Amino acid sequence: MANVISDETIEYVGILSKLKLNDEEKERAKKDLEEMLDYIDQLGELDTEGVEPMSHVHPQVNRFREDVVTNGDMREDILANAPEERDGAFVVPRTFD
Repeated sequence: MANVISDETIEYVGILSKLKLNDEEKERAKKDLEEMLDYIDQLGELDTEGVEPMSHVHPQVNRFREDVVTNGDMREDILANAPEERDGAFVVPRTFD
């Protein structure tokens, strides 16, 4: 089953892809696209009965680790370095009135 792509279609694809193709490049692109479409048609002829669909080529596994607190509450140690502290927080100078 040979797919045929018109010159107008190649022109339109060139416009959409913002490519300026000369005549030789247009012919090569047309041939390449026709071959791709023929191959897709071949894939459509395959018997896929009983084949489970997949969303990814490789199995997807969650690689994230659980959030585990390892250093505990070091509030007092952190606030010990503050020039001024009030109600368990740093006191900072006002930046505007």
